[in-house]
Amino acid sequence: MNYVNSVKIALNALKRNKFRAFLTMLGIIIGVASVIVMLAIGNGSKKSIQETMSSMGTNLIFAMPGAEQKGGVRMGNSDAKSMKLADIDAIVKDCPAISDVSPEVRSSGQAVVGNQNWPTSIYGVNNKYFNIKKYTLGKGRTFTDLEIQTYAKVCLVGQTIVENLFGKSDPIGQTVRFKNIPLLIIGVLGEKGENGMGQDQDDLIMAPFTTVQKRILAITHIQSIAASAASEDQNSVAIEQLTASLRASHKLKATDEDDFQVRSQAEMVQTFSSISNILTLLLGAISGISLLVGGIGIMNIMYVSVTERTREIGLRLSVGGRGSDILLQFLIESILLSVFGGIIGISFGFIASKVMASIMNWPVVITTLSVVMSFFVCSAIGIFFGWYPARKAASLNPIDALRYE
Repeated sequence: MNYVNSVKIALNALKRNKFRAFLTMLGIIIGVASVIVMLAIGNGSKKSIQETMSSMGTNLIFAMPGAEQKGGVRMGNSDAKSMKLADIDAIVKDCPAISDVSPEVRSSGQAVVGNQNWPTSIYGVNNKYFNIKKYTLGKGRTFTDLEIQTYAKVCLVGQTIVENLFGKSDPIGQTVRFKNIPLLIIGVLGEKGENGMGQDQDDLIMAPFTTVQKRILAITHIQSIAASAASEDQNSVAIEQLTASLRASHKLKATDEDDFQVRSQAEMVQTFSSISNILTLLLGAISGISLLVGGIGIMNIMYVSVTERTREIGLRLSVGGRGSDILLQFLIESILLSVFGGIIGISFGFIASKVMASIMNWPVVITTLSVVMSFFVCSAIGIFFGWYPARKAASLNPIDALRYE
């Protein structure tokens, strides 16, 4: 018996029991479709996070104060006052791998315009901050160096502030009060949307750092430093130079620990990608359980098929058929069930992924690897779970098989 005849016989056997064959394939169909959908959701989430965070600049670097100890008590990072404006000057002087650097001070509170108010945050920065964080200017202008030096009460607002406090009116030239400090709006930031952690990047006010520092917070230190490496390739060099500059300006000895923390956007992208990879594998493993259930279903049906066709098997063996022929016939039936179920499951997986992307607005990415892997797994399941029933059929004694009722 050649392979072509074996396939024809297997197809005829499946045609005789179409509904049973479909029910057998259903487990594989659901399993393959769920694997493709789950992996598509996982890959889509990973890509969305990477794109969102990369849009903020992969060469972005943050420096924040480290926790201090006072009287043997370890204070929180927010209580640390180790960073000064002198650190900014030192970074500009000592770090050629850093293209832009800005101090950052911030506060949360109510922004008030007339009888309207909105809870938001104000960020005190310099003009380099816009390049560092990839903010664009929608209309108006940014603040000048003179306005920074004189603690000028001017600001720029994000689109969320405009929508909630000004509606359709032009905010340029109007005044917004923040903690009872009136700020003249000189510009509107371009829309940026949410970041990778779901934070609205348009819900903010930007003002000169001196204005926020002196007029709103009444502090002399800065809360953090935002910097940008000259290029993505120089990211690690920029971090090393920034760390060395801060240690020097803070007069730390070689044995002293850093009193600050340095983080880069590239590290955050890598961290989120690692988490997303783990979640994708977890989703794939959970949905893969349904493939296992489908394989068990194939094994059960193949046992039933062997039992039903015992006399047919005995007749074939008695007229010269070999055990390997019987083994091949039932094994091909099992593989065909898995392959057909896999093909239908892949189709359903594509359709379900597109439906979820359009209706639920979830990011999905169907990769060639997930499709190939699903098809390979369902074929392997056909061989694995079909082997034992096929082996049982091939090992039947012809006389006992012919006598079977």
